[in-house]
Amino acid sequence: MTMPPPSPNGPGYGYPQQTPGPAGFGPPQPAAGAAGAGGVAGAPGAAGGSDSGAGRPARGGSLRRNAVWAFVGAVLASGGWAAAVTLVPDLVQSDTSARSVSAFKLSDDFCASGKPQELLRLYKIPDSSPPYKHTDRHANLDTMVCSMTLERNSPSTDDAQYAASYMRADLHKAVNPAPEFAASKDAYRQRNYQLTDIPGLGDEAYFAYLDETGTGGADKTWHNVHAEVNVRDGGMTYFFSWSGSYSEGKTKVPSKEDLRVAMQTDTWATTRSLRT
Repeated sequence: MTMPPPSPNGPGYGYPQQTPGPAGFGPPQPAAGAAGAGGVAGAPGAAGGSDSGAGRPARGGSLRRNAVWAFVGAVLASGGWAAAVTLVPDLVQSDTSARSVSAFKLSDDFCASGKPQELLRLYKIPDSSPPYKHTDRHANLDTMVCSMTLERNSPSTDDAQYAASYMRADLHKAVNPAPEFAASKDAYRQRNYQLTDIPGLGDEAYFAYLDETGTGGADKTWHNVHAEVNVRDGGMTYFFSWSGSYSEGKTKVPSKEDLRVAMQTDTWATTRSLRT
């Protein structure tokens, strides 16, 4: 059974750092006096010097520049950065800055709170193999996981009798998961998954399906099948997978459409249950 790894998380990002501008940018520097250190621009130079205006800066332009930088200084000193965050959020929220996850909550038993009811109409959880669950809390990333072995409700003795399911929800508190989510979707395309977008579910969501043939070594009729749903909603990502296998002409697994409908319905219910 092959499951793609969860999307990697890049390093955290904070407020943008100021970098020195090119020459000529920044507050205007006072011009040195002709004779006295620290002289004021336009003041008389050495004793006996002429006040003819030679070398004197244009007063209008200088005053305007000084007024602008005085305003900038006042804004920064009075909390202008906070105002910029509120009025122009794109100044401080780049594509990689974290999104809020305050609308979501953690569950200590994700197998219970995220139980895939529709998928379990096709399968049951065998008593001999209880689900595995864990919840991890961290300042940068909270994670909920549930994995389970599935058994077909209709009795059978073939290998298609069993399958596996895995669910994972991540609350990304240090980065925006969107770039990695997009990269992961592109990786599915490269691996020849069939992708179907799911409109209206979170910020973006899709169903991925792959039926691999010839994976049984000498038995070229053997298939491994993977069906997955991926969701991104703000700073939350959700991954739900099903994996099974069958032999051509001998065994059967649920159809692509049956899996899509069941898993998509379960995903709607699970992502709603994650909200506060």
